Amino acid sequence: MDLLAEFPGWTPDFDLFWRREQSRTAGGRTIVKDFGGPLWRLSAVSRALTINELDAWRARLDALEDGLQTFRGYSMSRSYPIAHPNGAWPTGEAFSGAGTIGSVGVNRKAVSLSGFPEGFQVSVGDMLRIGNQDLHRVIEARTVTALGNTSLLEIRPHLWPGVAAGAPVSVLRPYCIMAIEPGSIVSPADPSTSWGAISFRAMEAR
Repeated sequence: MDLLAEFPGWTPDFDLFWRREQSRTAGGRTIVKDFGGPLWRLSAVSRALTINELDAWRARLDALEDGLQTFRGYSMSRSYPIAHPNGAWPTGEAFSGAGTIGSVGVNRKAVSLSGFPEGFQVSVGDMLRIGNQDLHRVIEARTVTALGNTSLLEIRPHLWPGVAAGAPVSVLRPYCIMAIEPGSIVSPADPSTSWGAISFRAMEAR
C-alpha cells in the first residue's frame, strides 16, 4: 500500500530509531549496547483539510488497523535524488531509476553502485532502496563513471544480513515497509469551521 503517494501533507521527520541500551560508568562515560539494527521512523502531518477530506483520510488510516497492517514508508522530500529532482536523469526517461550493488565493503557499511548512467550523481542525504525493502541514507557523495559505476560510498544503516553484490538498488521513491505506531493517529477538527488536520507516526516493520 503506497499510503504516502497521495498524502496531502509532509513527513517532517524521517530518521533512524536506534535500538540501544545505555549505562553510565562511575567515571561518567556512557556505554551503549546495540539490540539490533536501527529502524526507520517517520512522522507525517497533513495540511488543513475539509471535513470530507479529513474523513476520507481517517478511513484510509483505519484500514491500517493501528499497526496491524503495513504500507510503504519513505521520506517525501527524497522521492528523487537531490541532484536529479523529479527524475531529471542524465539520460532522460531511458533510465528507470534502478541499478545494482557493484561491491560491498568489508565493514558492510559501504557499497559501490553499478548499472547507473554516466554522470549520475549520488549526494549526501540521498536514499537508496536495496533489495525489496532495505532503506539506506547516503553518507558520501559519488558520481557515476563512464563505466556505469561508482567507488565505494558509505551508507547508514549498515547492510542487513544476506545483502551481497548484485542486489537491486532503486533511487526512485526508495521505501521500506512500515506500520503505524499504535495510538499515534490524531485527527482533530475545529468545531467552528469543521476544518482539521491529520497526523501519525510509523516505524519500520521487518
